[in-house]
Amino acid sequence: MLVVATVIGVVALDGSHDAAATQDKPPSTVRVVKGDLSAMVSLSGTLTHRARSDGSPYTVINQAQGIYTKLPDADVDCGDVLYRVDDRPVLLLCGTMPAYRDLSLGSSGQDVRQLNQNLHELGHDADAGVDIDPDSRAFTWETQRALEVLERDKGLDATGGLGVDEVVFLPDAVLISRMIAPIGGSARPGAEVAEATSDTLEVHVSLDASQQGAVHEGDRVQIALPGNTSVTGRVDRLGRVAEAPDEKDADPAAARIPIHISLDDPDEARGLDEAPVKVDITTKGVESVLSVPVVAIVGQSGRGFAVEVVRDSGRTELVAVKVGLFDTTAGRVQIEGDVREGNRVVVPSS
Repeated sequence: MLVVATVIGVVALDGSHDAAATQDKPPSTVRVVKGDLSAMVSLSGTLTHRARSDGSPYTVINQAQGIYTKLPDADVDCGDVLYRVDDRPVLLLCGTMPAYRDLSLGSSGQDVRQLNQNLHELGHDADAGVDIDPDSRAFTWETQRALEVLERDKGLDATGGLGVDEVVFLPDAVLISRMIAPIGGSARPGAEVAEATSDTLEVHVSLDASQQGAVHEGDRVQIALPGNTSVTGRVDRLGRVAEAPDEKDADPAAARIPIHISLDDPDEARGLDEAPVKVDITTKGVESVLSVPVVAIVGQSGRGFAVEVVRDSGRTELVAVKVGLFDTTAGRVQIEGDVREGNRVVVPSS
């Protein structure tokens, strides 16, 4: 739990304060409420393109034999020609499992499921007059018909089967970040062609290892872009291993956890690759606790914190409280002490 060490705006009161003194005029008050509070973690990050979970780029692995006659364009969508070997197209399809075998009628498995998903999402099944179940792991006659449409569209022989040398599976449409193979070079199965990232923007931040338990996948995020533009997102994934600083003799306690944040609308950040950003992560806080606006907290010299409770008689009494989670967004703070839900507490007059 994050605890308020210093509460901004508290009023320091000494022991001479007469909490029961008659007020010249009725004080401004709010009620103590019971509910959930959220915490916030603020970090600096970098807007960049998504890659592997550890931040490393995707690697384009060739399985064809021959000569590279065309290398990848700067960006390639799933379903398009990625490069050519002996002037034969090698396609990019979306999927996390790499191509490792030929696929044809009767094949089954996760790689077939990826193929079915691509054929359905790209609309080739509809063009072939069939309807493929994108979750099916079976290579059916519908798969064959839709694949023939894709092959004719991209300049491959319409065999209705997919050779391992005709396709590269990567998780997303890609941006080529580094070319490895030379044009006119020898293409061999297992050779690296290029390095790439997704064409989808995300934010990378590093979290202090001591805060690892405070942030969870799915937490809401507010991202401040250059130019005072703000966009929203969510924590997409957290690294499982803390990364030590690169500096020699670095303190192991300074290890950081990488966090990857997806944008709700990546198009809002187009053109800002590698831009520095500020990130506010709203974390899961505490449930069903008493809280008051932070301005209701007063400080007692050497005696911690208190709230000024209005009794039924209209007189006020300072009640000592412990403060807990500070909800920056709501401007409220958790309290524990001799107070109840519905009690009225004094706040500064506006």
